Amino acid sequence: MENFSFKNTTDIRFGAGRIDDELRNVVSQFGKNVLLTYGGGSIKKSGLYDRVIKALDGLNVVELTGIAPNPKIESVRKGQQLVKSQNIDVVLAVGGGSVIDAAKVIASSKFYASDPWELVVEPSKRLTIDQLPIVDILTLSATGTEMNKGSVISNPETNQKLGTYGPNTPAVSFLDPTLTYSVSKWQTAAGSIDIFSHLAEQYFDQSKNNDVKIGLIEGLMRTVIKWAPIALQTPDSYDARANLMWASTLALNGLAHTGNINGWTVHPIEHELSAYYDITHGVGLGILTPHWMTFALTAETQTQFANFGRQVWQLSGDDQTVATQAISATAEWIASLGVPTTLPGVDINSTEHFEAMANSAVIVGQLDKGYVPLTATDVIALYEASMA
Repeated sequence: MENFSFKNTTDIRFGAGRIDDELRNVVSQFGKNVLLTYGGGSIKKSGLYDRVIKALDGLNVVELTGIAPNPKIESVRKGQQLVKSQNIDVVLAVGGGSVIDAAKVIASSKFYASDPWELVVEPSKRLTIDQLPIVDILTLSATGTEMNKGSVISNPETNQKLGTYGPNTPAVSFLDPTLTYSVSKWQTAAGSIDIFSHLAEQYFDQSKNNDVKIGLIEGLMRTVIKWAPIALQTPDSYDARANLMWASTLALNGLAHTGNINGWTVHPIEHELSAYYDITHGVGLGILTPHWMTFALTAETQTQFANFGRQVWQLSGDDQTVATQAISATAEWIASLGVPTTLPGVDINSTEHFEAMANSAVIVGQLDKGYVPLTATDVIALYEASMA
């Protein structure tokens, strides 16, 4: 096991109904001027917006709405104007990963004089400036952003979707599984695939004898595999929603990465698809993951894929057979969630941008440092394999 450091300071408030009694005290400890960020109208239709506004009675609330999936830099720019002009003390993000990701960069942008896109392109700049405290109310189990320092922001003008890291995790995260009852089947499936992909990216690593991390990830994978179909069939199953929500958080709060040595692969490749075509991130990951696994299965990696098959999918047999069947089981589970499994299924019918996307993925994602290093030619082949 490699040397590592681990620190996470997010205060998790897990369970139903806690925002009504606890939100005001949590937010007001940071000040009276609150920037409330959210996406479309779903939190108003569900009644969550009214609950939040009632809980914040007496505080000065400024709103930034319309934060879209694959959050765009334009929303961050609008947020920067508000946190500066309204002297905001704390950012309250209500929504899924996109809203919280945008809120993190907005929280840093108060202390930055120039265009906040620079904080994405050159993320090291964020580590040299302050960041407003962030409180979030999670409404979608997927990205794990509620307990980490990362954000992913898109710039449609440059066809870029890039990760950036700030100095702090959210101060407090409210995780109420009942707030995800109304999540659509599409987003439930996409979110579950995203969780699984986060785990797979960290599971397949060249670190040796890292049994604590491996066991943690295998348990979380089994959890997502079990509960995602139940959440799709029974949307108001508290147990299903609770298990997915906590698995999402644990998958990307740093624990599952302890002792690892390799970078990620499928996420940088998918970010290019989202940047160019604005597709749903989790669905893109589901399309690419089985093809990446097939590419990554070699004589050197066969044992780890076989362990994946035995411990996660409960398969038996010799290493070669189990490793191959594990990839098939992964693909079948993704398909069972009712999402497209090819690029044409998400309206990508041309190979026009594959070369540009592949070149960018290799450079930005540093794919030469992955579990199995990839070249631009390899990435193009993965995109092409995903066409059918």
